Amino acid sequence: MNDHFSLRRRELVARAVAATTAALLPAALRAQSHWPTKSVRFLVPFAPGGTSEIVARSVAAELTKQLGQTVYVENKPGGAGVVAMTEAAHAAPDGHTIILGHVGTLAVNPYMLSDQPYDVNRDFVPVTLLAKVPNVFVIHPDVPAKNFKEFVAYVKANPGKLNYGSAGNASAGHLAMEYLKLVTGMFITHIPYRGTGPQLTDLLAGRTQASSAGLPALGAHIRAGKLRAIAVGTLQRISALPDVPTVAEMGYKDFETSQWYGILAPAGTPPDVVKKIQEESFKALKSSAVTERFATDNAVGGGGPSSEFAAFIGKEQKIWKEIVRKAQIKAD
Repeated sequence: MNDHFSLRRRELVARAVAATTAALLPAALRAQSHWPTKSVRFLVPFAPGGTSEIVARSVAAELTKQLGQTVYVENKPGGAGVVAMTEAAHAAPDGHTIILGHVGTLAVNPYMLSDQPYDVNRDFVPVTLLAKVPNVFVIHPDVPAKNFKEFVAYVKANPGKLNYGSAGNASAGHLAMEYLKLVTGMFITHIPYRGTGPQLTDLLAGRTQASSAGLPALGAHIRAGKLRAIAVGTLQRISALPDVPTVAEMGYKDFETSQWYGILAPAGTPPDVVKKIQEESFKALKSSAVTERFATDNAVGGGGPSSEFAAFIGKEQKIWKEIVRKAQIKAD
């Protein structure tokens, strides 16, 4: 009898210790097997109306269906993405705040901006690459150039006369145009806006004359004849614009630039949660709604593991560090 009570007592003590230990664990660790326990905020560091928002909302809609919790997109533009990145870096590392990272915030800002209040490689965990989207170079129909070669020739004959708009400093369009200026020797003035939507408003009105952005934001305007596509930044032509040449085939060998987007989480987010977000994102990217949307825009879906995205970011940083230096890209 005494042995029975002794055994029972030890069981009760062990349970009490386990319960106390669990209560003392950080919330982020206790949440590992139960993520998400509430709505997930998906920060986008640019204004509405651009490719970044289209990619984020497409994926967020599917994640909401899969997870049983709302994944909502919150646009927070400003400071070449620094405003949103700073907020995400200081968010609780429990998987309930994630952010859309892209070429500007992850591969260019570290070399263009000297005073970022965070380190992109230390303060964030790469979760997964979501998509690569072709950069398209467009001009307003009033520009007296029918194709890429005529545009380059016109700009060179009229240095400083034309302006190009972008979604903001370090946006993918800003980087693509500066890279193009570097290889062609053109001089065209950069006008940064607070998002793709605002800059397209002025471009469509003819207040700026050129731009580069992702096909999702430009496709309808190109088809309507409101913008003229003169080149794409991919190494091969894209099916949506089969008659539009690549910059590389116009004599600028190996020129390649595309927009890419992926998910980041604050440093310290438990590995189990990172893996769950990656797996659910991969599932979302394979859904018919996302694959059909991406096919329309010639976007290439991702979905790989965290380590693969981290290696991709490292490779892009090496490339853009050199381009920033050579093109002297600065925060206007």
